[in-house]
Amino acid sequence: MAAARGQQAEGSEQGGDGTRNEPGASGPPGETDAAVPAAFRQAVAALAGARPRRAVRLDPLPAPRRLAPYAHALGASVSVDDEELADGRFVLLHDPRGQEGWEGTFRVVTLARAELEPEMAGDPLLPEVTWSWLTGALDSRGVVVRRPGGTVTRAGSWFFGQLGGRPPEAEIELRASWTPLAPLGLPDVAAHLGAWCDLLCQCAGLPPEAPEGGEGADPSGGPGIVPLPQRRGPRPL
Repeated sequence: MAAARGQQAEGSEQGGDGTRNEPGASGPPGETDAAVPAAFRQAVAALAGARPRRAVRLDPLPAPRRLAPYAHALGASVSVDDEELADGRFVLLHDPRGQEGWEGTFRVVTLARAELEPEMAGDPLLPEVTWSWLTGALDSRGVVVRRPGGTVTRAGSWFFGQLGGRPPEAEIELRASWTPLAPLGLPDVAAHLGAWCDLLCQCAGLPPEAPEGGEGADPSGGPGIVPLPQRRGPRPL
């Protein structure tokens, strides 16, 4: 499962004359680093300093150019024992003037995707539970959001004829966006990224991570998270 399976955010900045050339970020063509809003630069720096759990790998992606004047994109994959279990994309948008429907100057746009056991994909509660993983992950990180929205899609494939020997395949996909609130000015985007990485690990079927210096993690995954039977047993990380 290649990260974001090639459906990466489009566009990147290429500049050799002092224009922006930062992997994963985009802004108006020809704009210099000095012209980029300080709030956006600080937010991007905060994302770079985020430290998700070891199973998660973050890499810069080309950032979209048409969604907002400024954007920063990251691809993520969750792997254990060299097996990729889930992947996705995290995009931070910034428009100093705001946009209709945002109710703020920042917006987070995400994609999370993981393979499932076919019988699990048939669970009628799966879409609601998957959405609860996101809201629970945000709650557990103590972040506040406005205008959240998204879709949960599940898909299955069964094989016949010459392909009849292949086992069935199923996948869950969550697309979500929200406005990160900033009570003290700049939103804690690193915490939002951490919450999204927690969600990605949940989709991958990993057990909740134990708190630092504490006992084992809450098997429910924390307040607000409804667990499903894991498609894989707990793995050491």
